[in-house]
Amino acid sequence: MYLKSIEVQGFKSFANKINFQFHQGITGIVGPNGSGKSNVADAVRWVLGEQRIKQLRGESMQDVIFSGTELRKPQGFAYVAITFDNADHKLAIDYDEVTVARRLYRSGESEYSINGTPCRLKDVNELFYDTGIGKEGYSIIGQGQIEKILSGKPEEKRELFDEAAGIVKFKKRKATAQKKLEDEKQNLVRVNDILSELEKQVGPLEKQSEKAKIYLKKREELKELDVNLFLLENGRIRDQLAGVEEKYSIAKNDYEQAVKQYDEVKNEYDSIQGRIEELEQQIETARNTISDASMTRGKLEGEIAVLKEQIKNAQGNEQHFNERVAAIQGQIHEKEQEKQKLLENKAIYDEEMASLEKARSEAKDSLSQVQQRIAELNTLIEKNKNQIIETLNERATIKSKMSSFDTMMEQLRIRKAELNSRLLRAKSDEAERDAEIKALEEKFQKINDQIIEKNNHLTQLDEENTAMRAGLTAKDEEIRSLQEKYQQSKSRLDTITNLTERYEGYGGSIQKVMEQKDKNEGIIGVVADIIKVEKKYETAIETALGGNIQNIVTDDEETAKQMIGFLKKNRYGRATFLPLTSITKPQEFKTPEVLNEKGAIGLADSLVQTEKRYSNVAKAMLGRIAVIDNIDNAVKIARKYDYGVRMVTLEGELLVPGGAISGGAFKNNSNLLGRRREMEELEKRVAQSMQALEDAKTALEEMRQKRNELRKAIEEEKSALQDLFIKQNTARLNVVTAQERKTEAEQGFGDLKTEEIEIGQKQAEIDRDKENILKELETSRQQEKNLEQEITSYQEELEGYRAEESGKTGMVGEWDVAYEKLLQKQEFEKTNLDRIETEMQRLKDELSEVEESLSQSRAEAEIRQHSIEELTMTIEASHSTQSDSEIALKEKQHSREELMTKQKNFFTTREEISERKAGLDKEVYRLNAQREKLEESLESQINYMWNEYELTLSSAGELRKEEFNDVPSMRKQISGIKDEIRKLGDVNVNAIEDYKVLMERYTFLKNQHDDLIEAEKTLEGIIQELDTAMRKQFAEKFEEIRREFDKVFKELFGGGKGTLELIEDEDILEAGVRIIAQPPGKKLQNMMQLSGGEKSFTAIALLFAIQSLKPSPFCLLDEIEAALDEGNVSRFAKYLNKLTKSTQFIVITHRRGTMEQADRLYGITMQEKGVSTLVSVNLIDSALDN
Repeated sequence: MYLKSIEVQGFKSFANKINFQFHQGITGIVGPNGSGKSNVADAVRWVLGEQRIKQLRGESMQDVIFSGTELRKPQGFAYVAITFDNADHKLAIDYDEVTVARRLYRSGESEYSINGTPCRLKDVNELFYDTGIGKEGYSIIGQGQIEKILSGKPEEKRELFDEAAGIVKFKKRKATAQKKLEDEKQNLVRVNDILSELEKQVGPLEKQSEKAKIYLKKREELKELDVNLFLLENGRIRDQLAGVEEKYSIAKNDYEQAVKQYDEVKNEYDSIQGRIEELEQQIETARNTISDASMTRGKLEGEIAVLKEQIKNAQGNEQHFNERVAAIQGQIHEKEQEKQKLLENKAIYDEEMASLEKARSEAKDSLSQVQQRIAELNTLIEKNKNQIIETLNERATIKSKMSSFDTMMEQLRIRKAELNSRLLRAKSDEAERDAEIKALEEKFQKINDQIIEKNNHLTQLDEENTAMRAGLTAKDEEIRSLQEKYQQSKSRLDTITNLTERYEGYGGSIQKVMEQKDKNEGIIGVVADIIKVEKKYETAIETALGGNIQNIVTDDEETAKQMIGFLKKNRYGRATFLPLTSITKPQEFKTPEVLNEKGAIGLADSLVQTEKRYSNVAKAMLGRIAVIDNIDNAVKIARKYDYGVRMVTLEGELLVPGGAISGGAFKNNSNLLGRRREMEELEKRVAQSMQALEDAKTALEEMRQKRNELRKAIEEEKSALQDLFIKQNTARLNVVTAQERKTEAEQGFGDLKTEEIEIGQKQAEIDRDKENILKELETSRQQEKNLEQEITSYQEELEGYRAEESGKTGMVGEWDVAYEKLLQKQEFEKTNLDRIETEMQRLKDELSEVEESLSQSRAEAEIRQHSIEELTMTIEASHSTQSDSEIALKEKQHSREELMTKQKNFFTTREEISERKAGLDKEVYRLNAQREKLEESLESQINYMWNEYELTLSSAGELRKEEFNDVPSMRKQISGIKDEIRKLGDVNVNAIEDYKVLMERYTFLKNQHDDLIEAEKTLEGIIQELDTAMRKQFAEKFEEIRREFDKVFKELFGGGKGTLELIEDEDILEAGVRIIAQPPGKKLQNMMQLSGGEKSFTAIALLFAIQSLKPSPFCLLDEIEAALDEGNVSRFAKYLNKLTKSTQFIVITHRRGTMEQADRLYGITMQEKGVSTLVSVNLIDSALDN
């Protein structure tokens, strides 16, 4: 991978669109000061995500946009795109070429893209992880980075080594995991608080739910008995009412008839005469009816004849249907034979297919063998090519050695010149040298004493700084602990406040009413809102209140009525209200002497605090309950007072009149009374934690200020010490120089000759080494030639196999064609088989239809036969009707005779009617009163069913069970169930649903809790694994960098020693790095004691060592060799050329030595003021030649 191009438009001084094209090797960017060369490095740094404007040499991010000149308007945006060749897929993206772009508008909007697709800065950073590329990596090095390496604190140098060791992505993952872990811990605290509160609610609500279930079950049993008793009573009363109404109707009719007869008695004679005439007419009509009956019998006999004809036709249709059934069955048989034939053909094709498949598979296997050999030959060819590349690399190394020998020869010539210089110095006056040496030694010793004094003072300050750092760590830990306590208390307070405000733990109907509190000023609150209890009495008082704790206190009855209407209207359930205006005279405790007994603490209402206006409510609920210290004393008191006192113990045991005792362990305590007390305690605790946290932060800030002052003093001491070191080095050099001059004078020319001989011997040795290297170079060339011959041989063999592969591929194709043809035949047979099966299914369906029609025809024949039988019976009945008509005729004739007799007895009848009328009048009155009473009873029962169960008579009838018939037994059972319901006391029916909802929420949160615990363990494991991997990897890589740094340092400096050290007593993942250098002929010293050039060259040696071990795909260097002299620039450039095997270099430089090593040059100039432009390569080459 390497950098192919940089496209810049509107970025700083690059107003026009400029495209830099790069190739592997070294590319130089040159130009005069202020021409905009360094803006190229800024552009690359910016597009890779740099957010710190100071690193881009600006005041705000808009400064990177071209701001205009006297002749040009400002640009509206800045755009930079860099393109990489990713053929080796070193970047984890499926593209051979990757373009990363960034665009910034003056409005402040910024956007990134990868290959034209918009992305995030995070995506860009992740793309370049562990490649050395990035704003924090070592692929872009400028004077700022060199200065950071030279004078930065040890911990600030750490970033470079983390990137080189490849642990940056692990550190980011660790930071992400730690943040997630912290979030999970906070979530766990919140979930634990909510779970704790829910656990307190589960127990009481479970009891209420069980109680409500028992109540509903009893209520259902009562409803069943009530409804069936109602139905039995209703039936009985309706039977009575029907009987009474029947009697009333008869009596009323008789009375009205008697009145009518009495009023018309005078005219009855004429009426009877008219009746006689009417009867004579009816007798005539009856005679005609008898005649009509004979005609009807004739008509019915005709219909019977028609039905018999229809039956005959149906029998003909049955024969046709039987013939059709036989025909269809024959067709089905033919299709089954055809299907069998197709199955036989299919079996033949399957056998052919198996044979063909075997031959086809053998051909493919043969082809596969040929292709495998082709792959092997390709591998061998590739292997030989790789060996050729390795040979070329070795040859490049050999050439590098040749260059090194040239450098060594140059150093030997320099040493010769130094010998000549020493010879001249040896001629100075010896006495003057001794006096000078003595004065210099005294000055040197004085400086040493000052250094020792400064070192002792610095050691003391370091110890104070270490103690201060430990104190800061402890204070940080204290603050974290206080923050954790504060967060826990605050979270707990928020949870309880939320639960209190939402009335969690109360019934659903209670919560709905309390939601109306802001809208209705008459709602005061629940009982728990108006009383306060000491913590030691909370359990006793909450047990004493029982379900009453959920009662709602209102100003008056009107508010209670409104809320009851609200609950009914919305069907939210039921609730108990305590209006202050109706609870004015609570009952007194009837046995006050109980309070004098052993263990008695007092009445429950005396142990709570409440406002005066609520005292009656508290007394009504708690004024008749005695609080006893323990259950033993309570049992004794109960026995003494014949189990007639209601008592509660401090641990929550309840003793009720009658002897019942309830108690045991609280599985979960809702603690509705203690919520507000706990809220007050938590508020105090939160305030205390907050104050303690503020105090700790203030103390921490003071300690940091002291630490900063201490650091400032240490830095001042170090600066003074550095000055002394410089003076010491100067003094030492002066002493050494003086001594050397004296020694050289004493040694004279003898030593000079000896050294000259040694230099000659070394020159001869270098010549021999150069001859050996030339031989190695020839051997390398011969090896390359042999490998190329082998590649040619392999390629010829490969061509033969490719021809064979082509033939076999054709054969396999022919087998595939034959296989496809046979496959088509199989498909055709399968299609025919499917068609036969479809036709057989159609015939079977048609057979079913015919058989169904046949059955229908037979059924219709049976129906017609049945009709004939019915008509025959009707004819027979007509004979009977005729006989009845004749009897009626005789009766009418008899009536006529009676009327004629009655006409004769007129006066006797009138008296009888008068007496009868008076009797009937009394009977009608009695029956009417009895009827009204029964109707009222019915109405009362129906109203009871509606009011109690919302059942109508018809809906109640659906619940009728025949086994309920014994009315007395049913009444007894109803009475027993009602007594059981009364004993249950107050029942919260909504508790069942509330408990269900609560348990669902509890189960959900419990699962969340378990998931959070598991996630916390997983994250801690991930962090531990990351720490282990980072420690191991950093230790290994740091040791490699340390060794490579020493090696590069010696090569660049021509000797000496370079060392890297981690700050002791610190975590290896956070420890700072100290750089120590020892140039040739000098004592081992830290960076601050080196000259400017030595510092820069040491930093360059470190960067080169990192590039050697972990080369970045490209490296952009911005005038980092500016502080070097010409000789060191030459060494720098040659070593840079050595690194081009694995890294592409783009060098912004002024130095000719660097330019000479560049493969190509770009020139940047400002032909127009304020606008950077690109100068052609030819112009630069010409300028260099001149």
